[in-house]
Amino acid sequence: MTEGRSDGEATRGAAGAEGAGSGSLIVTPTYDERDNLEEFVKRTLAVVPGAHVLVVDDASPDGTGELADELARADDRVRVLHRSSKRGLGTAYVEAFLQHLDAGYTHFFEMDADLSHDPRHLPAFFERFAAGADVVVGSRNVAGGGIEGWGPVRHLVSKGGSLYARTILGVEVRDLTTGFKGYTREAVAALDLGTVSSNGYSFQVETTYRALRAGLRVDEVPIVFVDRRVGQSKMSHGIFLEAVFMVWRLRMGRR
Repeated sequence: MTEGRSDGEATRGAAGAEGAGSGSLIVTPTYDERDNLEEFVKRTLAVVPGAHVLVVDDASPDGTGELADELARADDRVRVLHRSSKRGLGTAYVEAFLQHLDAGYTHFFEMDADLSHDPRHLPAFFERFAAGADVVVGSRNVAGGGIEGWGPVRHLVSKGGSLYARTILGVEVRDLTTGFKGYTREAVAALDLGTVSSNGYSFQVETTYRALRAGLRVDEVPIVFVDRRVGQSKMSHGIFLEAVFMVWRLRMGRR
């Protein structure tokens, strides 16, 4: 609510907006995302102008890495980590987080560069951090959350996957497979990322589960996931099977 705000409060709010996201590193792994990357960076920094965006490019043949370099030369809030081959989403986040853990950042974020994660949801993440959360996940499965652009089969697979993981692991987080997540620096350090064994979308399940097992507070905020309009999904049968079996590995590891 803005009703009844004083001029002083309005001024402080404007100043806060200018520095929104200060101390945060937003990591986005890329492979053939040239058509989406510039718009992603533009939208993200418009919402959190105080943040830095780190593009982790896996030698994209479409020139995504070269475009990322151009964006970095034009804006010192953009950073680029080049990798020599396509090595997967999980390793991209692990490498980026571990390299920057002692770089002074207070918060770390995971976001997809394909514009499926709307940066306008980011202020809600910071509200949950301010309320004491250690990890915040953008949830499609809580009130106010949802998915646009998917058919019934993909909806069933997504919701069924989260339910499958929740049931086997015995946790209450409703969206375990979301790729829109934020962590405090302390939470990243507590995850022991060097020992994470999953690399595809099961990386999201494993990191959230590790956070819960470490006694960290994990909050969910509603997001609306919008299916990519340009480019191809990175989902594959191998990634799907990794997620199916990783859940049981986590369960047995707990025992």
